[in-house]
Formats: sequence, structure tokens, C-alpha cells
Amino acid sequence: MPDWTYHPLRGAAAALLGERRSQRTALRLLASIGSRPGGARLIARGFGHRHPPRRLAGEVAGVPVAVRLGVSVPPALAHETVRAMPPLGAGVVEVGPVSAADVGTVRRAAAGRAIPLVVRTADPQARAGLAPHVDGFTGDDDPRLLRVSDPSVSSAAAALDDPEAVVLARPSVLVSAGPGWFARVTEAATPTGPAPGLKDAGPDPRRWPAWIWGLLVGLGMTVAGLGAAAITLGPVLLWYDRDYLGMSVHELHAANHHLVHFIQHDRITMAGTMVAIGALYTGLAVGGVRQGWSWAREAYLVSGAIGFPTLFYFLATGFVEPLHTATALVLFPMFVAGVRRAPHTPRWRAVPEGPERERRRALVGQLLLIVTGSGLFAGGAVISVVGLTGVFVPTDLTFLGTSGQALEAVNDRLVPFVAHDRAGFGGALMSAAVAITLVSLWGWRRGEAWVFWSLAVAAAAGFLPAVVVHGAISYTDFVHLAPVYLGIVLTATGLLLARPYLCARRSDG
Repeated sequence: MPDWTYHPLRGAAAALLGERRSQRTALRLLASIGSRPGGARLIARGFGHRHPPRRLAGEVAGVPVAVRLGVSVPPALAHETVRAMPPLGAGVVEVGPVSAADVGTVRRAAAGRAIPLVVRTADPQARAGLAPHVDGFTGDDDPRLLRVSDPSVSSAAAALDDPEAVVLARPSVLVSAGPGWFARVTEAATPTGPAPGLKDAGPDPRRWPAWIWGLLVGLGMTVAGLGAAAITLGPVLLWYDRDYLGMSVHELHAANHHLVHFIQHDRITMAGTMVAIGALYTGLAVGGVRQGWSWAREAYLVSGAIGFPTLFYFLATGFVEPLHTATALVLFPMFVAGVRRAPHTPRWRAVPEGPERERRRALVGQLLLIVTGSGLFAGGAVISVVGLTGVFVPTDLTFLGTSGQALEAVNDRLVPFVAHDRAGFGGALMSAAVAITLVSLWGWRRGEAWVFWSLAVAAAAGFLPAVVVHGAISYTDFVHLAPVYLGIVLTATGLLLARPYLCARRSDG
């Protein structure tokens, strides 16, 4: 389990299963997933774990390890630990103390291991029985092995400054801190440099770094969204809309008094979503990619890979919007330039650990934002499907006071026109939702204020126009707006809980 489910839900799990059983269940679940083909990679990527820096490599008992950070467990926990810890960022597992009676248990645990397994034993018989099956042996008197019971991330990171030191967490550390402890220590021990600024980019676009292009896409999306809102609140229809429909705004209003307002409500929500995407992309570029976070580039890539192909919804609706197409054609090359290579040099600023209570509250906020993002993605998928098939939901037709067949009788291009707007909004919502989910999943770190502000601005841009436009046109059906209200409550609660943690300063440690 990641920290954002482990800590918020551990009380409920302990009440349901008992504290010790719930801990073993979580360990067994991770071990079960990690032991399956692709499972370890799924956990590592899902938790946002990346390759540790080379300076953290070393050796334990003469065995090379990718990171001098691991766990020391008794034989009873060895089997699950060997399979659960590697995806979480551990570089070695120590099992001990081991006696001759534990040889069979350790042998079974060592089978199929992904990282080195060393054994701490003073029993010559156990040593002889395990020598062919494990990677090495340790003792209690090796000063290079630091078996820690303190969950302090900064203390463990400071210990790793010694290139000979190996930090081994006891089970109590992971029980207290959560499964993300290894990744947090690895990041704290990673040397970083200053983040570049605009002046460092230079005047030649061919030499601009990826984050500059990502910033331009974010700003472009924001401007496009504001432009779409201005058109919707002004003329509503542009010349190509009128040419496609063969109708003016006045003629649409004459056909159905609610129809123009309905089109405006679809387009305003779409415009707000575009501004939200712009805020998220700007944050990912400036706060994420610029600071060397490789996960930020991946979040940006996945979101864009969902959003840009929705341009081809016209194949189903039959309506090609020139301005939408032109915007996509201008921004897509910039998007490609923004994701063409992953950042390699860490340039984030280190913020000291704060109160554990502050982090625990922030983890509840993280869980709420991930749930919100996932819900928005599901909602976007449903809206896309509806837009490409039935177009209207029952509450739409109640508001319009008509039926789809009646609208087709007025103009056989009217329903495809509405379908284009609706499906496009669904695609944009999915793109924004993926960015929200991945920023919340991978970017939740103390002092990363850009995460808070990116999500807050995106929420304001996405939710507020939707609520205001529905109220303005008197489309206030509670069932229709319930997902919006729920999203506002979850987002506001999550951000309020996380604000002290995400917006912490270096002096707040």
C-alpha cells in the first residue's frame, strides 16, 4: 500500500482486522503483487519510484547493491519482505538473527529474489546450510551497517553521506513511517543543483529545454480557454458554426428558447477545463520538469496523449471546428518538444522534515485528490461516450423541454453540432483528470507549493464556471450537478488539509 492509503486507512483496517493482522495483510498484498510478472514494476511506477542516484550504490557483505538502503527483518517476515520491498525502493534485505531451525524458511524466501539477501547469523550450521542460497552474511559488530529504529528521513539520509554506510530499517520504521520511507530517504539523499531560469534558456528555440516548451503549451491552453470563453459569452457562434448549421443565434433561439443557453453551458465548461489543463501543464513544466522530476514529464505525457487524440472525435460527429483544429496543430509540436526527453539532473529544493501530524493530514488530502481525479476521469469517459452516441442525458432533455428527434427535425446538423462540443469536453476532462491524478499521486512532497497552486487554480477554473453557468441559465438539477458539488467538497477539503505540508518553507522544518 502507498502512504496515502496506508496512513489514512490504517485505523479502519486495524479496527476491522486487528492491528497486527492488518499490517501482515498489507505486507502480503504487496508481496503477492510484487511476485507476479510485471507486478514489481507496476508498484514501483504506480508509487512514483525512480532509479536512485549512483552515489547511493555500494556493497553489503561484499555484495554490490544499487542503493545502500534496505530492511532488516526476522526469518518469520523474510518471505513476504523479499518480494514486497524491492518495488518500494529497498536495495537489500537482511534476515536475522538466523538459527539452524530457520534455514528452510530463509531458503524459501531467497528463491526468486530480485535484490540481494544477506543473513545475520552466529550459527556455523545455519551459515553452512545457507551459503549456497543467499548472497552473503553479516554480523552484529560491523560498524558500516546501521540498523535503525528511528523513522527520521533526514537522519537516514545523513547517514548515507558516508559512502561505506548501509542503512537497514527495522520493521518498526516501516510500520510507523509507511511504505514510502525508502523513496523519501532516497530523494533526501540525492544531491541537487539550482533550477534553471528563463535567462538560462537563451534566445535560440532550438536549444530551449523541454520545460520551456511545456510552459508554452500550458500558456497556450490557458489563452485558448479564455478565448473560447470570450466567444461563448459574446457571439456564441463563429462564422464556421453558422455555415455548418445554416442558422444564426436568433434562429436557434427561435427554434428552442433554451438551446443557445445549453450550447453556452457546454462551451463554458469546456473553456474552464482548458484553462485548468493550462494551469496543470504550466505547473508540471515549471515546478516539475524544470526541477528535474522525471515523474512530471510522464504525467504531462500521459495527459497529452489522452487529450490531443480527442481532436479526431470529428470522425464520429462529422463537425470539424477550424479554431480547435488550428490550436491543436500549433500546440502539438510544442508538446512533443516538451516530452522528447526525460529530465536527468535533480534540481529540486530540499525542505526539512516537518511535524508528522502535518504529513498525516496531507496524506488524507492526497487520498481525496486522487479519488477526485479518478472520478473526474470516469466522468470524462462517460461524457465522451454520451457525446459520441446518445448526445443528451435525460436531464438535458428536461431542461430543453424537447427530444433529440425534435431537434433533428429542426436541423439535421444540430445534434452532431452539440455532440462535437459534448464529446470534446469529455476528452478535455479526461486529460485534465489524468494530470490531476498523477500530480496528486506522484508530486505530494513537503515544500512543493507549485503542486498546491496548480491544483487549486485548476479546480477553480474547472468547477466555478460550471457552477456559475448552470445557475445563470437555471439548469440547476441536483442530480446533474451532484458530481460537481462532490468534486468541489473533496478538492477543497483535500487542499486545505495538505496546504501546510505542500506550502511549507525551509524555515518551517
